[in-house]
This record gives sequence, structure tokens and C-alpha cells, in this order.
Amino acid sequence: MAPGPGWLLQFTGADRPGITADLMTTLDLLDVSVQDVEQVLVRGSLTLAVAVGEPVDIDQLTEIAQQAAQSHELAVRITAIPAGHPNRPREDAVTVLGHGFQTPLSPAELAAIAGGIAAAGGNIDRIVRLARYPVFAYEFRVSGADPLALRTRLGQAAAAHRLDVALQPAGLERRAKRLVVLDVDSTLIQDEVIELLADEAGCGEEIRAVTERAMAGELDFEAALRRRVRRLAGLGTDALDRAQARVRLTPGARTFVRTLKRLGYSVGIVSGGFTHFTDPLARELGVDHAVANVLEVRDGVLTGEVLGDVVDRAHKARMLRAFADAEGIPLSQTVAVGDGANDLDMIAAAGLGVAFNARPVVQQAADTTVNVPYLDAVLFVLGVTRDEVEAAGSTDG
Repeated sequence: MAPGPGWLLQFTGADRPGITADLMTTLDLLDVSVQDVEQVLVRGSLTLAVAVGEPVDIDQLTEIAQQAAQSHELAVRITAIPAGHPNRPREDAVTVLGHGFQTPLSPAELAAIAGGIAAAGGNIDRIVRLARYPVFAYEFRVSGADPLALRTRLGQAAAAHRLDVALQPAGLERRAKRLVVLDVDSTLIQDEVIELLADEAGCGEEIRAVTERAMAGELDFEAALRRRVRRLAGLGTDALDRAQARVRLTPGARTFVRTLKRLGYSVGIVSGGFTHFTDPLARELGVDHAVANVLEVRDGVLTGEVLGDVVDRAHKARMLRAFADAEGIPLSQTVAVGDGANDLDMIAAAGLGVAFNARPVVQQAADTTVNVPYLDAVLFVLGVTRDEVEAAGSTDG
């Protein structure tokens, strides 16, 4: 049933405690029905909108509204809502990340995003700043846009200004994400562990070239991994320990995992690397699930073989599903984050796939991209604000 006619009251001015309570108490004297309420606060400036339904004496409503506004030093505007005015249309959340450390988005960049939304037939209902550290991040709440046109227009704006822009349906499903699964090499950590081992074996350049081609999707991952591991035959376990000591967490990694955990998420890591590296990381960060390849060791040296199934792209997707099953979480409430071709299947299977500083083949396939070197920036794509991060006590030291 289409809604009936009514009136929209818009109050603007400096915020102070008690405004909403006093206004609702005053409106109750008229015995009107409140059909909708929205309130936005920007740097202490309040906008409060209240839609009330008929029947109502407009002269009495105007008098009471003006009295309420004057008592709080606000301005008020009253406009008619025609019969049949549509209820809330489809809503989308557009997250925009800046591209530099604490670098504000320019007016031209914000104009490009807003213009893309308008060109897709959308209306911006609200803009909220999510963070200004480590990058500036904003969320646009958009209603009425054609989803395909919106994605196209935002993609064009993002490409023109080198911005990261995420588009997701707004509402409970977005904030209901409850499992995040991360790739490890070049995602959770800055390194490729097989290259660290190759440096120990004196074949670093050769292995780096193969790794790059495998991550770009030019080589079969399993064949490429076995080929590289065979070059490590004879390497002692002390070399594994030295390589492990060189591993560098990605900036923001601790903040990312700690915040997720304290907000009630489960976290998993799944790696085409090796358990000698991922197991200590899992213990250090407190992740819930961890899977990686197992290097065969005999008499204290590597044999050049991998035990069991290789963790390739299909295996990673299976592990995402297994982690979700273990936690009782549907795939629609999962997030996968990765950078290479080996991550494509799990990114496709997850409710939200995030390409983190990824190869082009992954950026093209993912739901959204994050191209800043801070892993905690992914939190903003999930709708987590920097204030929530700080409240969780989760900051890298």
C-alpha cells in the first residue's frame, strides 16, 4: 500500500543535548504518527528530519514546530509529502578510500564520485567519514540507483582518479559478515616466503621470476610450486628459522586482525606458502583457522618435496567453505582477501572478495580493490569506522 500524504519537518542548526527528545515530546501533543526519522551530525551542525502523517492541523503543527525550533535556536522548514510518495528505495553503500597516508580526498575526487552516483540515477542520502587514518575513507549512502549503472559509473570515476571504491548493498547483510579469510604472502605479510627461502639457497632471482608468473596466473600454481620447492632440496631447518625471522607483517595487519576478533569475527589464513611460517603467525595473531603447505624434512634438511595436497586456488576455496561450515556461517557472510591468481577461487566464493594490492587479473575479478599499503584499510570497506577501531583498542604499535 502506498503511503498517504504527510509533512516533512527539517530542523537545522547547532547540536545540543535533548533536541530530539524535546521535539518528540512536543509532537506527541498533536497525536501525529511519525513515519520516518533521520538525523545527521557534521562537526556539531545538526540536521534532523521527521516525516509525520495525516491527519494533522498544519497551522498547529507549524506553530509547535517553530516553537520547538526557537527553544533550541534551530531553523525549521516544513514541506508537504504527497500521497503515494514512495517508501525507501534500494540502498547501496559506496565506500571511497583515499590513496595516500592521511591525504584528504580533493573536491574533484569527491565530485567525481557524486557525479557517478547521479549519472546512475542515484540520490546521496548521507555521507559519513569513516576514517582519516591511515587513509581518508568516506561512506556514501545511496538510494534509487541502477546497480549495474552505478558500478560502471563508479568504476570510471575510480579509474580516472586512482581511487579505491567499494559498492555493496546497504543493510544488515553488509554488517553481518562474520568470517574473514586472508591469503598470507603479500597480503598478511609483505614477503613471499618461498623467495626468502630461495635467498637462503642462493637461487633467489630464479625463484622470484617463477613466483611472479605464478601469481599473475601465467603458470599452473601446483606445478610451479613443486618446481620451486625442488630447488630448496638440501636446505637445513636452520635456514627456515632464519627466513622466518625476516618475515614482515603488512602495516595494519595486527590492527586488522585484533579489531575483527574484538568485534566478534572469526579469522582464517590460507596460504600457498608453508606451515613453518603460517603456524607461528596464527599463534601470534590469534587467528582461528590456518592452512598451508607442509615441507618434507628428513634428517634436518628439506627433501625438496611437499607433503600432501598442494594448497592451490581450488584448495583455498574449499578451505573457505570448510572454515565457514566449522563456524556455522553461510558463505554470504564471508570475506576473502588476497593478491594473486591463487586467490581467485576463494575471492569468487566469498560473500565479498577483496583484491589487496593485487595483480591485475585479481583486481578485475574481485568485488572491490584496496590499493593502499595498509591492511586495516579493509576494515573501512566492511563499514567499520576508525572510532570503532580505536574503541576496540586495536592499533599497531
